[in-house]
Amino acid sequence: EPAADAGKLREERDELQKKLSDVEDQIEAAKKEASEATDRMLRLQADWENYRRRTAAERLAEKERAAEDLVTNLLPVIDDIERAIEHAGAAEDDSQLKQFVDGVSAVHAKMLGVLAKEGVEPIDPAGEAFDPLAHQAVGRVEDAEAYDETVAQVYQKGYRMGDRVIRTAMVTVTYGGPKRPAEQADDADANADAEKDES
Repeated sequence: EPAADAGKLREERDELQKKLSDVEDQIEAAKKEASEATDRMLRLQADWENYRRRTAAERLAEKERAAEDLVTNLLPVIDDIERAIEHAGAAEDDSQLKQFVDGVSAVHAKMLGVLAKEGVEPIDPAGEAFDPLAHQAVGRVEDAEAYDETVAQVYQKGYRMGDRVIRTAMVTVTYGGPKRPAEQADDADANADAEKDES
């Protein structure tokens, strides 16, 4: 009888050992499945964050492009207003005309103020060193008094929006004068390099 009892106990022990081993296998499988699910969830979260950031950046870029297009379309209107003010200012004294010019000048200033709030600033480089990244040379003027490669006259202002030049200034450039001192030339080169890096 003790031998039979011992055999039974061994069988029960072996059966319990087998059940314990099965449970341990199930626990390991569950842990592995939980770990894989966690990894999948983390990847999905990272993908969602990347998508959210990318779409936000795309929306911002699209908004900036739309604003830039609007500003670019308004620039010829501003040019016409400036030409009208300049032309009317050259006319003979007439108090009604002067009032009209003052009104148009106020509208012009207001429009430039609105554009300034959007980060738009005019490029009016008269007397500055010629910068091919911000200026478009439309003519040359001989001037022995001015430094060589200096903007002599601005035919049409340029405009910058933020870091980008959205329209270059149309200018005439001097020649025949002394070379610009190295420090000023280096500053112009540094400005040109900075604008190139920003583009």
